Amino acid sequence: MAHVLVIGGGVGGLATALLAARYGHTAELFERDTRAPGTALDRDFFGWHRPGVPQAAQPHALLGAARTVLRRELPDVHAEMLRLGARERHELDWFDVRPPQRPGDEDLVMLQARRIVLESALATALRAEPGAVMHHGEPVTGLLAEPTGSAIRVRGVTTPAGAYAGDLVVDAGGRRGGVERLLPAAGCRPAVVERHRTGLAYFCRWYRLPEGMEEGPRRPWAVTGGTFAGCAVFPADNRVFAVTLFVHTGDTTRSALRDPAVFEAAARAFPPGAAWLELGAEPLSGVLATASLDNRWSALVDERGPVATGLVPIGDAIAHTNPTLGQGTSLALWAACRVARTAHQDAGSVRFAAAYHAWAVRTLKPWFDFQVAADSAIGERFATRAGRRTESARAVAALFECALDDPEVMRARARVRHLADPPERAYADPEVRARVARWLAARPGYAPQVAGPDREEWERLVYDPAVGPRTSARS
Repeated sequence: MAHVLVIGGGVGGLATALLAARYGHTAELFERDTRAPGTALDRDFFGWHRPGVPQAAQPHALLGAARTVLRRELPDVHAEMLRLGARERHELDWFDVRPPQRPGDEDLVMLQARRIVLESALATALRAEPGAVMHHGEPVTGLLAEPTGSAIRVRGVTTPAGAYAGDLVVDAGGRRGGVERLLPAAGCRPAVVERHRTGLAYFCRWYRLPEGMEEGPRRPWAVTGGTFAGCAVFPADNRVFAVTLFVHTGDTTRSALRDPAVFEAAARAFPPGAAWLELGAEPLSGVLATASLDNRWSALVDERGPVATGLVPIGDAIAHTNPTLGQGTSLALWAACRVARTAHQDAGSVRFAAAYHAWAVRTLKPWFDFQVAADSAIGERFATRAGRRTESARAVAALFECALDDPEVMRARARVRHLADPPERAYADPEVRARVARWLAARPGYAPQVAGPDREEWERLVYDPAVGPRTSARS
């Protein structure tokens, strides 16, 4: 079996080290932070400053694809998440009466929890794993490497504490982990990077439902978007939920949303924001902002082949996806499984590196491209403040609105959302196409509806006419 060195102690790194050990390998994990996640969830989530993981306090969506990996490969981690307060919601629970069960429906379940719940469950399992060691407070500062033909063979890592040799190095350090910057010093050619700007900025605030209220409303739908802004609600664990607003990075009202009063007024102008905030929830945080979340694909293979062997990227290190579709955790867990299942197959060879890259292009890249296309449409709409009036845009909107009425169309949409089927397969189903066509035929004047404030109302919510935009230096 192999000795696997994992760079980064986030979700992808923890899962890779744990799965590698469970598959009979030995694993060492290196994390720059001096500590691992614990079970004091609120303390860690709201009070732990994690500059290397800026998205840690943002909402996360654990799609059916991620839940399926946990249930099949790490059932103890799944059970621990539920024990810690995570909740599960089936997509077809949208309907008052769930339609008859079909094969595959078990994959359409959202695991609702803050990121810290998953990290805590993974860390608990990894601490108990005899084949794994965690090195906290030991950032990787270099690669042990030597030239071997057309590629550089990576044989280990260096940290301030010394050098560590391994059969395979896994870069789970995220988009800011810095491993790409270590490649030139090791003699490697640069990674091949594909980057797509999204132009979107996110503002979220966390709340807790009142005592005795375990769940929020089932309706309206949790995500609503207009021509210049959108709102989403993320139910999580232990009665906690997040409300998120997203706008274009060039929107002149953007900075005003950092003010909690402005944020709440704007959120209440959208159906999901109003439905959840009217429950009397207690605010748990200020307004947390993030932006510049580009979609970024980074490959360690160029036209000459692998730029390095013995080194593979997972998670955000290979496919950093903007959070609008919530794909990141699922893609990271898929890659962690791939590494754990194959690490014994001559992991330092060119053949292994090329096979991993081919798998990633075949398995991860289509979902990355789907994310790019979705964000391009949102970014264009927000930048121009005009809905797309093409027949294609009308068809996409009709499919979504039809799904809210029709369980079979909802099932197809859910299979795409949870990464069970690509859109070109799910939406090409003749029955789905016929149902959407009938829905449209019954509405000959159908035009996509905008749910939320118009621009005039939006600016009234966020502007004070006497002083201009309302802003707050500190949330």
